[in-house]
Parts: sequence; C-alpha cells; structure tokens
Amino acid sequence: MDYDILISGAGPAGLCLARALSGSGLSIALIEPQPEPALQDPAFDGREIALTQHSAQLLRRLGVWERFDPADLSPLRDARVLNGASPFAMVIGHQLSRHAELGWLVSNHLIRRAAYAAVAEARSTHGDITLITGDSVNGVHTDRDLAQVRLASGRELRARLLVAADSRFSATRRAMGIAADLHDFGRSMLVCVMTHDAPHDHAAWEWFDHGQTLALLPMNPDPASGQHRSSVVLTLPSQEIDPMLTQPAADFNRAMAERFHQRLGAMQLLSTRHVYPLVAVYPRQLVATRFACVGDAAVGMHPVTAHGFNFGLLGLDNLAGLVRAAHASGRDIANPADLARYEQTHRRATRPLYLATQFITRLYTDETPPARLLRSAALRLGERFTPFKRAVAASLTGAH
Repeated sequence: MDYDILISGAGPAGLCLARALSGSGLSIALIEPQPEPALQDPAFDGREIALTQHSAQLLRRLGVWERFDPADLSPLRDARVLNGASPFAMVIGHQLSRHAELGWLVSNHLIRRAAYAAVAEARSTHGDITLITGDSVNGVHTDRDLAQVRLASGRELRARLLVAADSRFSATRRAMGIAADLHDFGRSMLVCVMTHDAPHDHAAWEWFDHGQTLALLPMNPDPASGQHRSSVVLTLPSQEIDPMLTQPAADFNRAMAERFHQRLGAMQLLSTRHVYPLVAVYPRQLVATRFACVGDAAVGMHPVTAHGFNFGLLGLDNLAGLVRAAHASGRDIANPADLARYEQTHRRATRPLYLATQFITRLYTDETPPARLLRSAALRLGERFTPFKRAVAASLTGAH
C-alpha cells in the first residue's frame, strides 16, 4: 500500500483535511495539478470568503487561523437583504447572536496560503504528508480491499481511502461514476475589490435588484488611502458580464456606482476583475467503496448564503474525526458504516439549505409582477419576525 489516504485536490478543503488527519499515524498524499509554488503563494483570485464563527474555531484548531494577519480579518457584524429600488432592508444584526460579529471575511488566496503553511508545518513535524504536484487523477478503481489511482503522468498509486476535494466539477468524482445534479443559473459573477465614499459599517449586503444581483462584503479600510473598502459581487446574465472585464477603469467605476444607485457614493476599482460562472452542484452520492467527497466536490453551493467553504470545513472535520477514530480503534478507516455516517450527517447539514437557496434565488431573480410583490412582502415579514431572524443569525454564525 503506497498511502493510507489519497486526497485529490490541494485547495483549501484538501489542505485542511490533510492537516486534520496529520499526526494520527496515517500516511497521506495530496495530488494537485498546480506546481507547489502556486500553493505556497497563491495569486489573488477576487473571491472573499465569509467564515462563520464555527469555521473560525475549526481553523484555529487546525493552526490556520493564527497565520492570518489581523488586518486581513474583516468582521461581518450585520447582514442586510435588499430588494429592487426600495431603501427598505431586512437586517440580521449581530445582537441576535452571542457574538460581537456574525463572522469574518477573509480573502480566498489568504486562506489557501495559510492552509498550505499549516500543512507544511505538519509535514515537518510528523512527516506523514506527501505533496504530489503538477499531476492529477486520470483514472480510479476501488474495491473492498483498496483504491487504485492512475495519474496523468502514468504513475499509479494505491491507498485505503480516496477523497475527492477537487472542486464542484470534480473529475475524481466523475471517474468514480458518481452523477451530480447540476443547476446552471445562466449567470456569471464578476468579483473585485472597490473603495467607496459611504461607510459600510461592516454590514454585508445582498441586494436583489431588478435585472441584477449585487453583493457587498465589507473589508477593513484600504491600507494605502484609509478609504472604505469592500469586495463587490455583480451577478448578471453571462453575456452581459464579459464586456465589463475589459471596460476602462473610469467607465467601470461610474457604471458600478450607478448599479448601486449611488448609495455608496463614488466607487474606485482597487483590484483585478474576475468572473465565475454561477453553477450549483449536488452529487447523488457523497461516498462509495473506499471513497468520499469533501469541500465543493461534496456540495457546490450558490454563494448567496455564503456557506460554501463553511460547509466544506464542517464536512472535512466530520470525515477526519471518523477516520481518526476508526484508525485509533483498529477498524478499517474506509469501513462502509463510517462512510455512510459521514454521508448522512453531511446531507442533513447541507441539503435543506441547498434546496432553500435554489428557491430563494428563483424567487428573487423572477421579474414578473407577482414575484416582485411576493419577495417584497417576504422581506418585510421577515424583518418583523424576530425568531426567523434569530435562526438566520444562528446559521450565519454556524451555531449548531
């Protein structure tokens, strides 16, 4: 047996899973198409990740949180949901939770960098993690005895457990013959960092405007200018997004200020612009013989609820706990009962919100007059119903 566990994908989920398993007496290999320098110092990709309080606890336990510069941790104190041109908003305040903030905003590339550093330290301490970079899974076969993997380079590896952590479009999951339900919204998200005149008061916005969806993720002030700074997300039909990637900065700034109905005042582009297709994915199986999915390979969420990476951390923590317990007790680390327990637990945690998100996005992007009336009424009802807002706050903090 080459390794006990093979993890396909060294993104944040794969790295955190390897770190969670390190030191348990198991040999672990991470397989990643990118070269190691790209893992060590990943480039800015536009994405800002909203971390729940529970996720922050998990990252502290993994030795990842301590590697963030405090200036890069932006508190998310409140959340505002807006609809159309109305100034009315449903506000989910941190006072509804037990914390001074609902969660934290951290750049995706900084999470990747910190997770890599935590894995590098674990490799040095325990010597139980092997990084196989510049290569990818090209073929898979599993049976009751082992998982066999063929890499693109032609190299063949064997392990007791194979884990897919290689994105919502996981090639490893597909190689296992596992189908997934995919919902393509026909829209794309443009993400970038901008400064603006009006303060955000560390409140996140989700604005279902007519013909577009806007999100504002509050960041700490720009270190250079001291101006208010946010990660801005614009969702439009895909054909309308592409021209904005190359729009001159001055024109882009004016266009974005207008899209925000001038509520933020003048806006200034501060970063590169990035576009991602809006596609939600839910596999029909999360486990198979000597196989499991984690991270986006297990659940590819619509970003409206900001739960994607949080669900990923929740799942990998659950799986790592089951694997460590099995190994400590002398059981097979890929025994069917534990894998089934992982799948059941993760489905219970993720499926309801996945389906609710599908409903919310359909309702709040429907431009028919009845839908506009219904979504406005729903926001006003939600604002008045404190138990509902308290439940949303609990979800945003990751409370169980």
